[in-house]
Amino acid sequence: MPGETKRWVRRVQETSNAMDLPRGIFKRPPHAIATGLKRSVERSRRTKGRTKFQSAMSMLNLYVNRAGRGLGATERRRLAAAKKELRKVFHREPVARAKRRAA
Repeated sequence: MPGETKRWVRRVQETSNAMDLPRGIFKRPPHAIATGLKRSVERSRRTKGRTKFQSAMSMLNLYVNRAGRGLGATERRRLAAAKKELRKVFHREPVARAKRRAA
């Protein structure tokens, strides 16, 4: 069965209609992640979001969510910084955070 899993992954990678990303993009520094994602979505015709920004942020969030508990604190901070950088390279405003009310 392990061989079947590997072949299934390879088949999905080769036939998937998802956006192509450079190998190891999520292991780079935050600014490099953001610019790499932007470059990929601008070149791709297979984006899923309504905008190129949404597609890029979606890919970053997918990686963070799939990695789950396997991400260390340092990696989480680097990927959170990459989200901020992504907003900068797409000239988007930072997300306003709701203030917590005292209980």
